[in-house]
Amino acid sequence: MALAELGVVVLDCPDPGALAAFYAEVLGGTVEGEGEWVDLKVPGGQALAFQAADGFEAPRWPAPDRSQQFHLDLTVKDLDAAEAGVLALGAKPLDAADRSRTWRVYADPAGHPFCLCAC
Repeated sequence: MALAELGVVVLDCPDPGALAAFYAEVLGGTVEGEGEWVDLKVPGGQALAFQAADGFEAPRWPAPDRSQQFHLDLTVKDLDAAEAGVLALGAKPLDAADRSRTWRVYADPAGHPFCLCAC
C-alpha cells in the first residue's frame, strides 16, 4: 500500500512563467498563476509546477559534478517534427546527433534536460 501519491513535479528555474509557457507549447495545457510559483495543468496528465529559485544553476548533461537532477521523458510520434518544434520554442540539443536512436536529449530554456522519445 502506498503511503502517498504524486501531487506535482516541481522544476526550479529563474522565470516560472516563461518556463511554464515553454512546456505549455510542448505539452498543451493551461498555465495558472504568476510570480514565484506557476502551475501547468496538462490535459489527461500529471501537472507540472515551476518555482522561482534565486541563484539557479542549470544542471549539465552528462556531468558527474553537476548531475541532471531529474529529467522528463516526453513521448512523441515523430521525432523530427517534435525536435523542430522544441527547438523553435527555445530548447537546446544536448545529445541529438545520433538519428538511429529512438530518443534525443534537449535542454529546456532554463537548462533542465528532457528527452523526446519515439518509443
